[in-house]
Amino acid sequence: MKHDRLNYDMWGFQYYPYYQMRIDDELFHGTAALIRLTDGEENYWETPKAGRIQVTGSGMNWLMLVPDNEQHVITVRYFPDGTHDPERKNYPVWVNEKYQSSIWYIDVIEGIEYDECGILVYIDKYLDVIFTPEGDIKIDDRDELDAAFNSGELSKAQYDAALAEGDRILKLYCEDLQKTDDWSAKVRDIVEERIAAGEPITACKEVRALLAK
Repeated sequence: MKHDRLNYDMWGFQYYPYYQMRIDDELFHGTAALIRLTDGEENYWETPKAGRIQVTGSGMNWLMLVPDNEQHVITVRYFPDGTHDPERKNYPVWVNEKYQSSIWYIDVIEGIEYDECGILVYIDKYLDVIFTPEGDIKIDDRDELDAAFNSGELSKAQYDAALAEGDRILKLYCEDLQKTDDWSAKVRDIVEERIAAGEPITACKEVRALLAK
């Protein structure tokens, strides 16, 4: 299984402002992180209901949430605050006015660990659930999960647990998208308040090496 750092360095994000913090609140218990995309080209995915979905671009913010005692990592990809792509003709009016979400991407995971700099690392279990405010819902990378099981990389128990977690994610977050959007925005408020109060940028090993030059 892949080991991915929460700062999304596999996307080349290690040089963007990245904040990682522990949150213990009635809304959320776990690790939260925020990436601010200060520059970079816009990239899009295509979906049936929302059309072109922006996933990267200057001004966007990515909120990552790793809840305690769960087997998934939530990533909410937000437009620049207070805006959304005008192409999104069916963008729902109930989306939070300040933090306007473009897409949610939820990874099913085996567990978490931490690297030498304290960056959370999640053990990716291949299966993902992707959904948009407009109602697109997709189970992604089932083929990769099947291949991992067929090759012997995953046991039957691990395979079944991943499928069960995918179903659980659908129930937790996709049955009421407005509720999920409202909850995500409230957790982001906590993160933003911590940053405004002086929460430091969390530097990964690449950033520390860059600063040491």
